[in-house]
Amino acid sequence: MDPKTALPLNTSRNMPILGLGTWQLKDDTAGTIAAALELGYRLIDTAVDYGTQPGIGEGIRRSGVERSDFYLVTKVEETDDAYEATRAYLGELGLDYADLMLIHRPPSSGPGEDLWRGLIKAKEDGLTRDIGVSNYSTDRIDRLIDATGEVPAVNQIEWSPFGYSDDMLRYGREKNMVIQAYSPLTRGKRLDDTTLGEIAGKHGKSPAQVLIRWNLQRGTAAVPKANQRAHLEENIDVFDFELSEDDMARLDGLNERFSSLGRLPYA
Repeated sequence: MDPKTALPLNTSRNMPILGLGTWQLKDDTAGTIAAALELGYRLIDTAVDYGTQPGIGEGIRRSGVERSDFYLVTKVEETDDAYEATRAYLGELGLDYADLMLIHRPPSSGPGEDLWRGLIKAKEDGLTRDIGVSNYSTDRIDRLIDATGEVPAVNQIEWSPFGYSDDMLRYGREKNMVIQAYSPLTRGKRLDDTTLGEIAGKHGKSPAQVLIRWNLQRGTAAVPKANQRAHLEENIDVFDFELSEDDMARLDGLNERFSSLGRLPYA
């Protein structure tokens, strides 16, 4: 693996295995995005309620990176008209299309079949290359598939050794649906774990780098947030070491359904 490594989607397209999360990235958003692209990041993840889309668009333009050379993920909200929202959010970003549009979270009333149909239309009209979901359980995904026949390419969910679901991972593999991890660094809340620290010390890496590497070796994508150049550099410097089977087993054993937000919505 290297920074250009991509995971195959069920649409025959590929998605970079590592990207930059931008939740609350409101301090010099454009500068951070330009720096990330300069360092080799090729996936940027955002959403309208992050308040970062205009700055991301400016950072992309400032970087000079060609549109075909980066992957942009954004999301529609549960109260949106998904098709019209896709058009509006592309306008904020200054882009003609997204690579991946997600339903940010399921509506309280159900899985959001109308939202999903709106994204299907957006894909058919070329506003986005692929579509997926975020914060979805397997039963809600099944209901979207039953209603439309369209399988999400990605489910973006909170995912770390401290909180994950083997059932969800198996389901994703059965559906050829990629799991993309948000908050893979636990928003800093578990970086002082003793086991994590021991494994990091063994490899001469930071706890954050071990958490990212765990995701990559499990075949899941990761979008860690960073807003300082040193952290951007640290998070992408994960391709020069490999966790052993024992390391992976010890990390797997940390699972306690932890969520930095209080609850894993898919477990």
